[in-house]
Amino acid sequence: MKRTTLALALLLALPLAAAAQDASSTDTAGDAGNGGWSGSGEFGYAAARGNSRSENLNAKLGLSKETDVWKDNFFLTALRAKGDTSVTTLQNGQVVSEDRYTTTANRYDAGASLGYKYSPRAYLVGALRYAHDDFAANRWQAALSLGFGYIALKNGRTELSFEIAPGYKRYRPADFFVTDATVTPPVTTLVRPGSKGEPIVRGLANWKYRLTASTRFEDTVLVEAGTDNRYAQNDAGLAVSMTEKLALKIGYQVRYNSDTTPGTKSTDQLWTTNLVYSF
Repeated sequence: MKRTTLALALLLALPLAAAAQDASSTDTAGDAGNGGWSGSGEFGYAAARGNSRSENLNAKLGLSKETDVWKDNFFLTALRAKGDTSVTTLQNGQVVSEDRYTTTANRYDAGASLGYKYSPRAYLVGALRYAHDDFAANRWQAALSLGFGYIALKNGRTELSFEIAPGYKRYRPADFFVTDATVTPPVTTLVRPGSKGEPIVRGLANWKYRLTASTRFEDTVLVEAGTDNRYAQNDAGLAVSMTEKLALKIGYQVRYNSDTTPGTKSTDQLWTTNLVYSF
């Protein structure tokens, strides 16, 4: 818990540090109006009642800033769902399954990166990411890295950038059941693995492309590779503007963890249809 609190505190401090450093910078290019910051908020919700019950909610907040000196980003996402499902519990050493209306998805993650440009295209970047998921291969994971970024292409229609950095990651694998079949009746116990830590290499690729004046596509690939665990995430989204501020967006996310516990899968996928507000 202390590590989690510290990670979140550092996460929230990164964008504030960027703003403070930029305010004291002598280079004021791009700092007019709101200080160069821009962002968007996404929200999607669905509910069903009758023969079945379910509720699904997902939300995302993203902030970014790019000037002649800084290239900063911050994000916060949440996913929560409830529905009629079979729940497995442990009672007196026996596995018991029963139907309940309960939480079927509970995930939130946050991240920030602070980039300092030492040329028009190249920059130093420090990144921090924390994720918690009650239904994934890892209950939580936190990664910190420091390295280099490069803007390979940028014009009025498309942008392509890459980042590579060494770093360090801690994570805790999900709980799982172990059954002792040598006794009668068999006894099942719940195993709660301890957290793990290892050096990693972080890689990020981000591509933005404007198809038309009102349609844009974005794809972001993140890789955190260590000796024991390799994590990869791809976020793709297609947004169609309805007004200057509002848009509809279809998103697809896939996440992969190489280190899994019994009963969990290495790959998770998520489709979303959201209303987006840009500011």
